[in-house]
Amino acid sequence: MPALTVRNIPDDIHRALKALAAQHGRSAEAEVRDILANAVRPEGRRRMGQALWELGREIALTDEEVAAIESSRDRAPAEPIDFD
Repeated sequence: MPALTVRNIPDDIHRALKALAAQHGRSAEAEVRDILANAVRPEGRRRMGQALWELGREIALTDEEVAAIESSRDRAPAEPIDFD
């Protein structure tokens, strides 16, 4: 698993982080992981799978339409990009 080092954190921020971690009953490192996860993966974000499911429900494709889409799909594996 990757590691991250953050340098030059002001003393007051470090103390506040440790206090927050103590309030949540975890280490400062675990607190930082939680803060980072919440920052980059907020709860209200729109997930691609959910958005596609909602779209499918909204347009209400029939079984015949789904079959037509499936039959027209190219099932050949993608070829890797050639940079030469």
